[in-house]
Amino acid sequence: MSCAGSASLRPAALTRDTDPWEIWQSPDLILAQTCGLPYRARLAPHVTLVTTPDYALPGCPPGHYNSVIVARSTKPGPRPAVNDALSQSGWAALSDWAAATGHRLDAPLMTGAHEASARAVAEARADLAAIDAQTWRLLTRHAPFTADLVEVARTAPTPGLPLITAGSQSPAPIRAALDSALAALDPADRAALGLHGFSDISESTYLAQPMPPKP
Repeated sequence: MSCAGSASLRPAALTRDTDPWEIWQSPDLILAQTCGLPYRARLAPHVTLVTTPDYALPGCPPGHYNSVIVARSTKPGPRPAVNDALSQSGWAALSDWAAATGHRLDAPLMTGAHEASARAVAEARADLAAIDAQTWRLLTRHAPFTADLVEVARTAPTPGLPLITAGSQSPAPIRAALDSALAALDPADRAALGLHGFSDISESTYLAQPMPPKP
């Protein structure tokens, strides 16, 4: 989801049905969220970093997140389900964990979404998956199939999913609008989202994260 159009025109609706890469690189982009891996791989020279949501995830500094390695048992097989090759939480974190633990990874089942990856493991179409911790928290609340999965491990924290605007936009008024919107959010909605605030993480911190191998 993103907002595109002139910031002064305040678009009436979010853009939901356009290719993410087209949205992220649009010169009219007001606000969108991307993943840290696409940001450092391709987007950083072309967009402006606004801020990063903070979900106060266990064991993570403000604005950071990690991945939950899920499987049907504590000793999973080698075939992973992966949402996207350019996913920090779904592929890069899994690659780092596998390298650190010596866990062999076979060719992945590409699923297109974290929920689809978790479901593929639950249905025995894959052996394990790395699900970002905020998504996993929401899935355990709302997706009954997660009862069939166990947490194998949690990966090291990395900077969370950044909010970006077009390279020509000033981030300051957008950041101020986000703070105002969060303050006005109904407490029940805020609790449902798990959103605690925003954290300003530097571009250099994102770019310092290593690039994973191709799946």
